[in-house]
Amino acid sequence: MSTENEGTAVPPAPSAPPVPVDAPAASAPQASDAGASTTPAPPHASGGAQGPELVHAGPAPAYASAQGQQHGAPGGPEGAWPPPQPPGTPSYADGGAGGGAGAGGDGAGGAGAGGAGPTGVWGAGYQQPAPKPKNGRGGLVAAILVAALVAGGIGGGLGYTLAKNNDNGSSTTLSASDSGGSIKRDSGTVAGVAQKALPSTVTIEAESTNGEGGTGTGFVFDTQGHIVTNNHVVADAVDGGKLTATFPNGKKYDAEVVGHAQGYDVAVIKLKNAPGDLKPLVLGNSDQVAVGDSTIAIGAPFGLSNTVTTGIISAKNRPVASSDGSGSNASYMSALQTDASINPGNSGGPLLDAQGNVIGINSAIQSTSGGGLGGTSQSGSIGLGFAIPINQAKYVARQLIETGKPVYAKIGASVSLEDSTGGAKITTEGAGGSAPVESGGPAAKAGLKPGDVITKLDDHVIDSGPTLIGEIWTHKPGDKVKITYERNGQTHTVDLTLGSRTGDS
Repeated sequence: MSTENEGTAVPPAPSAPPVPVDAPAASAPQASDAGASTTPAPPHASGGAQGPELVHAGPAPAYASAQGQQHGAPGGPEGAWPPPQPPGTPSYADGGAGGGAGAGGDGAGGAGAGGAGPTGVWGAGYQQPAPKPKNGRGGLVAAILVAALVAGGIGGGLGYTLAKNNDNGSSTTLSASDSGGSIKRDSGTVAGVAQKALPSTVTIEAESTNGEGGTGTGFVFDTQGHIVTNNHVVADAVDGGKLTATFPNGKKYDAEVVGHAQGYDVAVIKLKNAPGDLKPLVLGNSDQVAVGDSTIAIGAPFGLSNTVTTGIISAKNRPVASSDGSGSNASYMSALQTDASINPGNSGGPLLDAQGNVIGINSAIQSTSGGGLGGTSQSGSIGLGFAIPINQAKYVARQLIETGKPVYAKIGASVSLEDSTGGAKITTEGAGGSAPVESGGPAAKAGLKPGDVITKLDDHVIDSGPTLIGEIWTHKPGDKVKITYERNGQTHTVDLTLGSRTGDS
């Protein structure tokens, strides 16, 4: 499945979220929204698969449509990275459009993946600002006040008349009874979870040097001020742009990008002058999540900060390929699927379980709209949202905090990006003219050859190139996996130790 970033072109930035009365007003940022195991993919070769459109759940980013035909599988020979997107690579939930996506490995010879599944928009795309009230509002307020005064006069006159007609010389004092006392919200309820988690979430505003940008979401990762979010949420602010994070209490902080992983669609930012009372959200175990488990999503859909929605886990290990719409960048994940309402602006926000533990990062949504941010229409939720499993995101975030760069797993072979249900086929020609199977790489050592069709990675069925890359990127370099493949009508199984590649380029 592939997903699409929220918008193809960055729209005007949305107005800043409302600030509490007792907090200083925040400046209005612009809106626009800025994926899965370890090595970036090389440029595509031919034929990318297409599918339903997915959109980033957060503010719409300035991504364009996806293109590309073939990605080098994670870990091929050195080559351009990230590779071009296959047709139909989805865009991030906060903006953009696309279809299937592929992933490249170490250079042009990296194993690639084809676009599979629906295209979509990133889960946290940027949101276009709401129109500001016009001068006519004063007249409306005056009209409401007049109506209130008239109604008050009528009520007062009626009360006086009734009292006068029923006065028998005695008076009666009426007092309103108390309504049922204080309300207690148990920690296991949605209200209890939201009450505890909201103070540790932020609305992120990213602005590029040319003034374009968008809004997304993030959550507190540690007490040092690190905030985890999506790469596409902060992409506009990476090269000298402006980045801010606003808490639900209205306190706003400048921030800087510590590290970002385009392939995983994970980024870490750090608050400048971070407060000393930060409370990191508790991270759960996404491997233990079951279909049907309750979910709670927090984000800033369409710029509406601190929004809470609920749903369930609809599916696990959903292959999703998302693109920033530029035609060269793609992200891959083996996602958690949820029907909790996720829209542009939700990208980067936490997906919680019923106990309030973070089980994923909201990143993409399926959309029926063909236009992302900057297009003729804004994609929205239809109950198909996708989140990066927290076990993978946690590993990536820690890498970024420690080194500032992501590390991707790779098999060292280039696979077709064509849409298929038969498996991931190792191409006869590598991306960018490189060898389809990297000499001395993991695939070569395991005996894999051009033309082999990989049908399983461990117990996970592989139906396309993008699915293979998403599964590879759920592992770490050095992990041993079992590869099932077909050659000349015969099925074979071989053990393979994953290699590694550092960085997105």
